[in-house]
Amino acid sequence: MSGHIPPGWPEQVHPPGGERFADTALAWLLELVPPEYRRYGVLRRYPLTLARLARQHVEANVQAAREGFRTARADLAGKVPPHGIEALLETYRTEGARLAALAEAVRLVEDALLAEAFPGDPERRHRSAPRP
Repeated sequence: MSGHIPPGWPEQVHPPGGERFADTALAWLLELVPPEYRRYGVLRRYPLTLARLARQHVEANVQAAREGFRTARADLAGKVPPHGIEALLETYRTEGARLAALAEAVRLVEDALLAEAFPGDPERRHRSAPRP
């Protein structure tokens, strides 16, 4: 993955294989997780661990937005005027799309970090590869 920037790559992160890739990936990933995560040294020492947590965090937000969208009408009927519910649904649509793109960007960075961690072992370079 050296130097290649796939579509959806976050602009804040230098290209994989570059000198500043890991540093910029770490800084970007830290912005995506709750601030409390900064206190755990393992996440800075091993950026792949942070990428895993960030991926799970963002994916959970995607699922929460989908659930919120599915249940908003029923949960808020009679409590919020219809135009308020429609505005909320539009917010879910907008944020859902943003979060889905963010989740993909995190997956791309995580895959690049995996490729750097296991350059000669294609079986271990991908999240979906079977574990030995």
